[in-house]
Amino acid sequence: MSLTPESPSAGPTALTHRQILIVFSGLMLGMLLAALDQTIVSTALPTIVGELGGLNHLSWVVTAYLLTSTASVPLYGKISDLYGRKIVFQFAIVMFLLGSVVSGAAQNMLTLIIARGVQGIGGGGLMSLSMIIIADIVAPRERGRYQGYTGAVFATASVAGPLLGGFF
Repeated sequence: MSLTPESPSAGPTALTHRQILIVFSGLMLGMLLAALDQTIVSTALPTIVGELGGLNHLSWVVTAYLLTSTASVPLYGKISDLYGRKIVFQFAIVMFLLGSVVSGAAQNMLTLIIARGVQGIGGGGLMSLSMIIIADIVAPRERGRYQGYTGAVFATASVAGPLLGGFF
């Protein structure tokens, strides 16, 4: 009995270098999105919260994101094992973007806090699933190089984010 790529017990099929780069590019864009959000918002947040009249609730905006993103990481790992990486990563993107849109449209502090919580649910998935997918598609011998590229994404976000946050 031979196992074909269509067979459920065949396991993962090897991707070409070009396919890996395409997948990796999408993953890095997702990680850049989440990392830029954190660095932009951390710079602009005092101004945003001040305009909404809730400086005494500033810590809740930060805490809502951190709690939901941290709590969702192990859940994303298990759910992606059950339902597949692609659909769960797409869900994380949708949650992150939904939280971003609602955060941008927030007219009061409660809406901003809840929206940042929703955004954190997506952000936790963007970060953790990117690493999981890289581990799935890249051979262990080559992972160091790809993790270096991941570090470059965070370096770019840590420089560009505060500049953009100050500008906004």
